[in-house]
Parts: sequence; C-alpha cells; structure tokens
Amino acid sequence: MIYFLCHYFDELTGPFRNLSDLELAEAEQVLNEIRIRKKGFASERPMNYLTIRRSLELKARDLFIMKGGKPIRSYPHYMTVGECPWLLEWFEKGKELHIPLTKFDPNTVSFTYGDLFPTMRYQDGKKYRGQVYTLNEIYQVINEFGMPQEWNPSGNYGPERYIEAQVWDDKPLTAWLFN
Repeated sequence: MIYFLCHYFDELTGPFRNLSDLELAEAEQVLNEIRIRKKGFASERPMNYLTIRRSLELKARDLFIMKGGKPIRSYPHYMTVGECPWLLEWFEKGKELHIPLTKFDPNTVSFTYGDLFPTMRYQDGKKYRGQVYTLNEIYQVINEFGMPQEWNPSGNYGPERYIEAQVWDDKPLTAWLFN
C-alpha cells in the first residue's frame, strides 16, 4: 500500500523547482550554474540532458493520457513512492518532503518503475521498460517486482532504485510552490 510520496530537493533552492518549467535557454543556464558548482548529481548531467528530458516527459504524458490520465501541467514534478534516502545525495544540501497520497488526484499522477530516464531508455527486455502506470497499475507492478528501494538500495542490480511518481498538477503542491 502506498501511503505517501516523497520529494527530494536542495535546501538552497527549495522544493518543486522544475527545470522543465523554464524556457530552454534559461534552463540551460541554471543547469550550467549547477555544473560549475560541481556539487550533487545534477552537476554531472550531460550537455543534451534537457533535450532528452523534455522528450521523455512528453512521451510519459502521452502514454498517461492514453491510459485515461488527465495531466494539467505540460511537464511533471517528480516524487518517489516511499522514501529513497539515496536521493538526498543528489543535492548539495538534500532535503526530503513527504506528502500523503490522499492529497493527490489519481488522474494527475503517473508512475514509472524506476526513474523516467532508464525506464524509457534502457533496452534490456524488462517488462516495465517504456511503461507509464496509473495508481491502480503500479500496485500490480509492486506486487510482482517489489519496491526497488528494498531489493536494490545500492543500485547493484540495475538502475531501478525507486518508483517515480510524475505529478501533473500543481494543486496538491501549492503549500510548497514558489510563485
């Protein structure tokens, strides 16, 4: 049973600061500033990261709509199903925020078994590759494969280290969003 979603962020910038919400040139500038600081996981992202990210986000959105999802945002905010303390290491001053699942409309949250990037890009034949799930579907996937945080906390068995939730609506996050 899923009780809450977690959001990991840098204390320096605050929660739900989303590169995809920025114009591409501005997002590239922000990402370059992160690269210059050389702190945290984001500083290691490749030069074509934003182009790939946006195409994967659009693909995930389209797949979610095909399953009956009703995204409001063009690009999602990212959360995890349950805790994944490893993600605190992605940031210079990592913080975590828990929000009860009951705060979200299931029609505006999609899920991938693992991070969106490897889920959509790896070609290893695993049945959850290239898939986006609804809330009801992700329960079935968890029953079949378990929680990656439990069977793969150090990443030794593949890129799946958590289940990602893509939140396609700002409404449940308004208490934490910057204007």
